[in-house]
Amino acid sequence: MVRFGKKLMADQVPEWRGYYINYKLMKKKVKQYGQQLQQGEKDRRRVLKDFSKMLDDQIETIVLFLLEQQGRLASRIEKLGKQRAILVEQPDISAIAELREAYREVGLDLIKLLKFVDLNATGIRKILKKFDKRFSYRFTDYYVSSRSNHPYSQLQQVFKHVGVGAVVGALSRNLADLQERQGSYLSIYDQPSSALKDPIIDMINSSVDKLTRSTNFLRFLGQHALIAQEESPSTAGEEEIEDQKYHFVSLMLNLVNTFLYMVNTYIIVPTADDYSVSLGAASTVCGVVIGSMAVAQVFSSVYFSAWSNKSYFKPLVFSSIVLFLGNVCYAMAYDTKSLTVLIVGRLLCGLGSARAVNRRYISDCVPARIRMQASAGFVSASALGMACGPALAGLLQWRFKVYMVTFSQSTLPGWLMAVAWLLYLVWLCISFKEPNRATEADDTPHNRASGQSVDIGQVENGLAQPLLGDSESKLNDDDDDDEEDESEESAQDSRKPATSIGSAYRLLTPSVKVQLLIYFMLKYAMEILLSESSVITSHYFNWNTSSVAIFLAILGLTVLPINAVVGTYISNMFEDRQLLMASQITLLVGIIFSFKVTSTYSVIQYVVSALITFVSAEVLEGVNLSLLSSVMSSRLSRGTYNGGLLSTEAGTLARVVADCTITAAGYLGIGSLLNVTLLPSLVICAASIACTFLTYNSLF
Repeated sequence: MVRFGKKLMADQVPEWRGYYINYKLMKKKVKQYGQQLQQGEKDRRRVLKDFSKMLDDQIETIVLFLLEQQGRLASRIEKLGKQRAILVEQPDISAIAELREAYREVGLDLIKLLKFVDLNATGIRKILKKFDKRFSYRFTDYYVSSRSNHPYSQLQQVFKHVGVGAVVGALSRNLADLQERQGSYLSIYDQPSSALKDPIIDMINSSVDKLTRSTNFLRFLGQHALIAQEESPSTAGEEEIEDQKYHFVSLMLNLVNTFLYMVNTYIIVPTADDYSVSLGAASTVCGVVIGSMAVAQVFSSVYFSAWSNKSYFKPLVFSSIVLFLGNVCYAMAYDTKSLTVLIVGRLLCGLGSARAVNRRYISDCVPARIRMQASAGFVSASALGMACGPALAGLLQWRFKVYMVTFSQSTLPGWLMAVAWLLYLVWLCISFKEPNRATEADDTPHNRASGQSVDIGQVENGLAQPLLGDSESKLNDDDDDDEEDESEESAQDSRKPATSIGSAYRLLTPSVKVQLLIYFMLKYAMEILLSESSVITSHYFNWNTSSVAIFLAILGLTVLPINAVVGTYISNMFEDRQLLMASQITLLVGIIFSFKVTSTYSVIQYVVSALITFVSAEVLEGVNLSLLSSVMSSRLSRGTYNGGLLSTEAGTLARVVADCTITAAGYLGIGSLLNVTLLPSLVICAASIACTFLTYNSLF
């Protein structure tokens, strides 16, 4: 993996060399400041002032050159527009072709400018990170907060590339008109369904999409999965290696595994309280029954994550067998009259959770060009499973016996899932193709070990592939500077994944810890809402199993539409950190509105508050995982103890605590259950909002 200093030198436009960030000088200054502080030659305040001024000067040079180039491009487009106006009156096919080529040349220069902005933005963020690491000081928070919102901000020009959008729009419109309607000159605005076919437009759109951190629906879904979106292969050989590992049916098997597991998780929720009562326990014991699956998942996530380092097929087979046995035990608990068998069945189901394997397969074996689609598929499968689980429970309202085995609304979910996992196991054994581990190992040094966990759309990580098609990588004496910095950030250490929970924890910055707290909070609030829904609605509204199932299914079905709205529109209007704060506040409102504070508790209050809580938690999850991937150490993007595992453990632990809270609160009486279980949600949510406020400026 070429380090950034070398990449910066290799990817520079030669005639623009003097206008890029002087990354080598900045690194040397950081090192020099460290020595001066140790020797007492300068105090910390003077260092911060000098470094701020130097970085301001660097950004000013970049911005002034950027504005100059924007003006030149705009002037060229204006001149071409005049030629185009003449051709409207006197069409000439050869002249139209020449004009189109002239627009394409402007497009190539625009792509060069977008790459210029991208490299400098990456350099600024990296040097700020390096400064923070060297001095153990959160200088980035101060610098970004003081510059980004200032009316004369030049930092905004780099990170928001103000003005470039107008140039992009003008060029794309004119080039598209010429491409689509040679001689007719109908506007693209008159053809909203027309696809833009010119490759230059595609390249420009791809560049802008990366640079603007725009988040469409597909990317917003992919962020929920917290799957590393690495840089696309830059050579045909690397694409061939990825294609060798990719097998479509194997990917589908992983997505089906995800779907079935989520169905398995939520199919028992509407009937768990009745099942507990039928075995002689209190209805609130449903919290233990539901939560026991999450308890086992805390441990299964670790060994499945480690197992996926060696194989994908064997963990999936093991998962299917364990889940089959777990569901059989769950279904047989009724006839054995044993609550213990019921809980053991759910524990076995939790031990079969292979979501870590599903995530890892997508990250490691799906080509980068379709990895975001696969990540979105992972989240969509989860959301669909969440909705289908309760819906199926509502349909399984029969009761009959076959020999000595009882089939009822309580046991049928277990039998249905046992059959589903058995069929899945057969399909898995017939169709799954284990990736070539030797090929994956060869690919690792370039991709996996690079530590670049790329959240598509993040400016920090650059464009996915060389836009100018320059395959050469000529390096000069600036490369030596990367070698000098080994004491600060050893190449081996910076790429080495965490090898234990302890080492992973030491890599967690305050920003990451806050994001994990938020993830814990939202999963806790959702689990309280879902797990106690059957008990609460039965107590206050006399809902039957079918009514609860419909209610939960409707909640689950809101996931994809809400993500579509947020991912397509809202995320393009606001920053992630703004959405993070707003969704937490909305979630807090939903929790407060859920409390029973009067003598009566209406269906409208419960349903509305549940919708507010659930929808805001879903929005919060996507934004939270997006920010988590951007503030997390690159060393947590791979290995057994990766960011996906940490977030899974935080969410699973939240579910365990929530389900235990429901059971414990049951001893105070069902009448007190709602308020007692909501109180921790309220406190944790308020705490997460406070922590977000304290780290707000670091979420950039």
